[in-house]
Amino acid sequence: MVKTIREFYGKNFDASDVRKSVVSAIAIKVMEPVFESQTKTKLGSTDMGGDYPTVRTYINDFVKTNLDNYLHKNADTAEKIQRKILQAERERKELSGIRKLARDRAKKASLHNKKLRDCRVHFGDTKNERNLETTLFITEGDSASGSITKSRDVNTQAVFSLKGKPLNSYGLSKKIVYENEEFNLLQAALNIEESLEDLRYNNVVIATDADVDGMHIRLLLITFFLQFFPEIIKEGHLYILQTPLFRVRNKKETIYCYSEEERINAIEKLKPKPEITRFKGLGEISPDEFKHFIGDDIRLDPVMLDDNMSIEELLSFYMGKNTPTRQEFIIDNLKVELDLIEEK
Repeated sequence: MVKTIREFYGKNFDASDVRKSVVSAIAIKVMEPVFESQTKTKLGSTDMGGDYPTVRTYINDFVKTNLDNYLHKNADTAEKIQRKILQAERERKELSGIRKLARDRAKKASLHNKKLRDCRVHFGDTKNERNLETTLFITEGDSASGSITKSRDVNTQAVFSLKGKPLNSYGLSKKIVYENEEFNLLQAALNIEESLEDLRYNNVVIATDADVDGMHIRLLLITFFLQFFPEIIKEGHLYILQTPLFRVRNKKETIYCYSEEERINAIEKLKPKPEITRFKGLGEISPDEFKHFIGDDIRLDPVMLDDNMSIEELLSFYMGKNTPTRQEFIIDNLKVELDLIEEK
């Protein structure tokens, strides 16, 4: 495919730029196929059988003829492919100039960075029976990270603290991951610069306040992962931490409530006069209480992506220009939360 693309455009494109810009799928039939493993994930046969040529020769000839014909007949598509390749080339050259600097900076920062509190076991420690429990909590501010840090399981739970709201990365090239110190440190903490093969934590959990600012931070982080590391979401590693909105207690029992309905049920259970506390932020929750929310009773909402959903269209709708369609969506889905006060 790379050779055909080069010959068509008359340019010696880098193979990685071509592969990043064009995705292809070919179905062939092979007589009495032999596979390299029992899982049958890779074809071991080199010949198609009978008087047919080798698999490699057949595919190369097929792609050369049909791809070249297609590009000549579809000038608009050919132009789009060329733009994609040139864009990939520009990004690769931009990244090559700053990657080494960013890596050196990340290595130095990792020795002194107070934003990451690592754990002892990691996702790649396949011989450790707890490797699937490994979790990185991404928190906002030092107060929230302090509570989680003091109450976490140091063996499997790590904490990464944001300075505040991260940069809106929508529409930016990947070089921002290296230029922005916080993004670069987060990438280094997760160890996902090249791929997910060396991902250090099985669960990446966004832990923010359940207010407007907290929701905004969630959106910005999800945008960051969708834009540059969508496989983290596609492979089910990204979650949102649910935290209680209320604490209802009497002298004998304490119940943490995650919704208005749970609060009403708790009041009914602990009546006649339970004490009711409304949590406004993670920083208000003490470490002794926080351990209940990130332990065995942890509640996580998975961030999922529909297979049929275009990431580009999704980000454009929610993070792009403020279109009338998005305004209508916001109006139709607007929710108002009220704190109800029980009459005594």
